Amino acid sequence: MADAELTVHTEAVIGHVDPAVHGHFSEHLGRCIYDGIWRRDSDEEVGYREDVFQLLNDIELPVLRWPGGCFADDYHWEDGIGPREDRPRRRNLFWAQGPEELPEESNAFGTDEFLEFCEQIDTEPYLATNVGSGDPQEAADWVEYCNYDGDTELANRRRENGREEPYGVKYWGIGNENWGCGGQMTPEQYANEYRRFATYVGTTDNLMLEDDLELIACGFEQHEWNRRFLEQVNESPWGVDFPLDHLTFHHYYGRTMSVSEADEDDYDTFLADALEMSDHIETIAGAIDAVATTRDIGVIVDEWGAWHVEATAGNGLEQPGTVLDALSAAAALDIFNHHSDVVTMTNIAQTVNVLQCLVETDADEAWARPTYHVFDSYAPHQDNDAVQTTISAPSRELEDERDLPLVQGSASTDGDETFISLTNLDCREAQTVDVRVEGATPDSVEATLLFGDHEPNAEVGPDNADEFEPEPTDVDIDGNTISVDLPPATVATLEVA
Repeated sequence: MADAELTVHTEAVIGHVDPAVHGHFSEHLGRCIYDGIWRRDSDEEVGYREDVFQLLNDIELPVLRWPGGCFADDYHWEDGIGPREDRPRRRNLFWAQGPEELPEESNAFGTDEFLEFCEQIDTEPYLATNVGSGDPQEAADWVEYCNYDGDTELANRRRENGREEPYGVKYWGIGNENWGCGGQMTPEQYANEYRRFATYVGTTDNLMLEDDLELIACGFEQHEWNRRFLEQVNESPWGVDFPLDHLTFHHYYGRTMSVSEADEDDYDTFLADALEMSDHIETIAGAIDAVATTRDIGVIVDEWGAWHVEATAGNGLEQPGTVLDALSAAAALDIFNHHSDVVTMTNIAQTVNVLQCLVETDADEAWARPTYHVFDSYAPHQDNDAVQTTISAPSRELEDERDLPLVQGSASTDGDETFISLTNLDCREAQTVDVRVEGATPDSVEATLLFGDHEPNAEVGPDNADEFEPEPTDVDIDGNTISVDLPPATVATLEVA
């Protein structure tokens, strides 16, 4: 007898799964850029790390956010262009950085290096402009440098720096966490600053650019802030009421927990905290709908993921990569599928070496973390239509009176095949799940399983990284019912034809 049942309603489309929903984030923080994407300053060979490049290229990143994060609101982009030997060395006001863990920025990796990297791995760039310590002209100049094809000083400077054609950057964030490290602004202050920046940045696509820009406003996980921001933006005496395309929030969880020292009750609490992502999405979407519409303004979660006590400012926010963290990523990706009608992008923090990264490096090696394999397993959802699912599954009551659902899933279709993800959030017991696809009798099912041989606190390193890769798993098919056994703390994927 099954422990849980999942019904896939293939005709009940939620929304299109934009590939950007599986996006990523890279900040000048710790070893994310230097010793992560870019070889450390002390290396004789300068340039991108080929091992990291290959891993990220294989996973097909749809969008990559840069340069921050808090770093963005004290970063001046012109410091990072031109001959590398002429670039100034600046402070990093917020983070220890590089193998030396210094609060300094060499500017060896700048705009052209980032945008060339995005082109090489075929990912869409998302640039965060400096609102906290910058001004609208600096932001508009950055757009011109990146995107203009005419005969201006900035367009010609880009050509002098080796790039003839415009980069065509579409996504432009107007600041980062401006309620905190981006200036400690009230929502009304930020709304006024946002309009000022959006006027100059957004107007560039009027006459200068062939393609429209997508402007991204900074929101907050404390949602009263978002309501006040949106109302203030809406009070403009002229022009378009809402000169923004997306509103963001950030969701980190696990800040008080060390996975290596936690017990099963702690695992449950951690996963329940991760699942709060759903409530935040619904709340911010409601704030948008109160004054505009989510058909026009999308929700972006441009920083999210596990942040544990091991990750501190002094060590560049490094923490072990575990199965438990990867399990939380699967839960989040399911939530994004369930809200594909409003969620237009997300960016896990961060890509390499920092927080819940996908790839980790040392001096000579790079390897995939468990979260990498979750993203790889969920990739077939991209560009599909997410469809409704109904699930009947056991839950566990936690000490704080919340209930943790022990099985979670999501599904999408491309019209020919149905792709189903299943996650056993129970870190103690196996769960058998019966899956039914409405209106279909499966002809074939390809199934894979992640982490079947590992404990939730299992950590990855260069010597055991291959052990965390997905493996084929058996399913039973009886008419229109597919039965799959999920060991504790595992993720399964089903391709149903």
